[in-house]
Amino acid sequence: MTAHNRGEKGDYAPVVLCPGDPLRAKMVAQQYMEGARLVTDVRGILGYTGLYHGSPVSVLATGMGEGSIGIYSYELYTFYDVKAIIRIGTCGGLLASVGVGDIVAAMSASTDGGYAGQYRLSGTFNPCADYPMLETAMRIAGERHIPIHAGMVFSSEYFSSYHAGGADSWKRWARMGALAQDMETYALYCNAAWTGKKALSLLTMTDNLATGKSFRDEERMPGMGRMIEVALEVSRDVS
Repeated sequence: MTAHNRGEKGDYAPVVLCPGDPLRAKMVAQQYMEGARLVTDVRGILGYTGLYHGSPVSVLATGMGEGSIGIYSYELYTFYDVKAIIRIGTCGGLLASVGVGDIVAAMSASTDGGYAGQYRLSGTFNPCADYPMLETAMRIAGERHIPIHAGMVFSSEYFSSYHAGGADSWKRWARMGALAQDMETYALYCNAAWTGKKALSLLTMTDNLATGKSFRDEERMPGMGRMIEVALEVSRDVS
């Protein structure tokens, strides 16, 4: 157990899906997992372990931002011996080619934050996804005719680009090829690299800055179903 997690050693499966929202973790456990049991609810952050088509899998919420996912993912990798984490999050689209409800698979992540400063590297660190997991996600989405885009994402310490350098600051990231903006992928990929573990960030695009198109409120939770299904299938393939 840790200060943030009531789970014991062995309570988590080798692969953990990590949404930001605790209610999304609960939904995954109830709708997609067999025999799901509550592992932790410290600070309202919900975690469950169960089976998906006979394979063990866990889901644990991580809250919002680099600091929060940094704590939960590091503890999963180190205290609970988790092999791989798949982030199942949301993002804001930066390119018109990314449609509402499409999946963004983060090949790499950039940031405006200082998360990697703790490693004291003599340069700028841009962490990447685990390639076999990324390749599997792309294959599964393709087989199911699910729109998916692989590329770089921009993880900001701010929820909105409007607070991260001005109303048009996102356009500079878009020009550099960033598909979308979230708040957590960079920290997750850093922790995976530091601990020698695996990570993949899959994001459902909910609001597009380039087109102004968005999910309606009632579409947001069900609109993540395709991403969750791809993530669960990837979890069965992790070796």
